[in-house]
Amino acid sequence: MNKSDETTDQEPISKTQRKAAMQELQSLGEELIELNNGQLAQLDLPEALLDAVKQAQRITSNSAIARQRQYIGRLMREIDTAPISAMLDKWKGTNREENAHFHQLEKLRARLLDDDNALSEYLADHPEADSQQIRTLIRNARKEAAAGKPPKSSRELFKLLREYSNH
Repeated sequence: MNKSDETTDQEPISKTQRKAAMQELQSLGEELIELNNGQLAQLDLPEALLDAVKQAQRITSNSAIARQRQYIGRLMREIDTAPISAMLDKWKGTNREENAHFHQLEKLRARLLDDDNALSEYLADHPEADSQQIRTLIRNARKEAAAGKPPKSSRELFKLLREYSNH
């Protein structure tokens, strides 16, 4: 392979592309700043980057935090950020899944409180569920809602549904 072939294989990176890459690293650094100490420990970050992130978490001045974010972005140029991005994506995905599950349970609870037929459908799908306890909670939750009392039974019903969904 001659020298001219080598230069055509790798086109020079434009200034815009470099800036976009740096902005991406800085954004990733901002996500690191939002993590707690346990999550940071799981990422196995280089010591200099970990120190910079922890220092950024303590800074309150807007201009100082902006400089610290740039510094974190600069430190991240020297490391492979793929494992960090993968772990952050995994954590975000887990949160999305948990939120979706939570919303499904809320909808189920609302159906159980509004529709008497929903209980028989639920019990058919979950034979291990304690039908008497669920009926009692539904009846009490309806009474509490009608009386304008705090939704204690409704909360208990949600906890019970979550417990059965984890089995």
